[in-house]
Amino acid sequence: MTPLSFDRLRAEVLTQTGLLRSHVKGADLSVPVPSCPGWNLGQLLRHVGWAHRWAEAIVRTRSPEAVSHARLDDIAGYTDEDVDVVGPWLAEGAELLVAALRDAGPGAAVWTPVPGQSSPAFWARRMTHETVVHRADAALAAGVEFAVDGDVAVDALDEWMSFGSVPEAFAPGPGRPALLGPGRTLAFRATGTATGAGAHWRVDLTGDVPVWSRDHEEAAVVASATPADLLLFVYGRPSVGGGPEVTGDAALLELWRERTGFWLHE
Repeated sequence: MTPLSFDRLRAEVLTQTGLLRSHVKGADLSVPVPSCPGWNLGQLLRHVGWAHRWAEAIVRTRSPEAVSHARLDDIAGYTDEDVDVVGPWLAEGAELLVAALRDAGPGAAVWTPVPGQSSPAFWARRMTHETVVHRADAALAAGVEFAVDGDVAVDALDEWMSFGSVPEAFAPGPGRPALLGPGRTLAFRATGTATGAGAHWRVDLTGDVPVWSRDHEEAAVVASATPADLLLFVYGRPSVGGGPEVTGDAALLELWRERTGFWLHE
């Protein structure tokens, strides 16, 4: 499958935000979010909305350097939210972001946290999948069903694999178990009948840096699940269908998940 286009990703920011709002319609926003310990639903919505506004400011101003993202995580004051207030605010932030992306176009030069991906196209993709995964968090907390189009899940998995090549994900350091080593290869296979089934990824940890590809070669460990469940699995979220089927070196798979999960704490 080919990556989602810039225009499709822009549209998905609005689509995923609308679905997120639908999950919490009529919900008690004070209920805790099990997959985001310490947050309730209202705080989760504020986090997503501030993420959209953070990306919007970077794209709109064509910022060449990092912009503070303190408001994304400083959500302690949002424990008593009203869905009729935060819902429209969330939609407004998504609309502002999409407008900024449209005006900038995919090729403008802007700061991003990933070297070599300094364009609004990065932010269209990042904010789409940020919203998808937090939509899963909201669905879990609200007790509603979560589903995602297979091609969106596949694109999100492509993005996640690319994060595994960032030095923070594999560089040695205090308290960081070594990730690279002989014989260390992983494969992920999307199953089912929906769009995206049949996609596969291979991560090679045997060299100086991790390398991922769409090769369908054997690996030391193989994780197989639907595209949606693979996505939730790599993000450390509860799966819809019970988690992937794992064959081979399960400890290597968990180590890879632990190290690549650095992105969750950025």
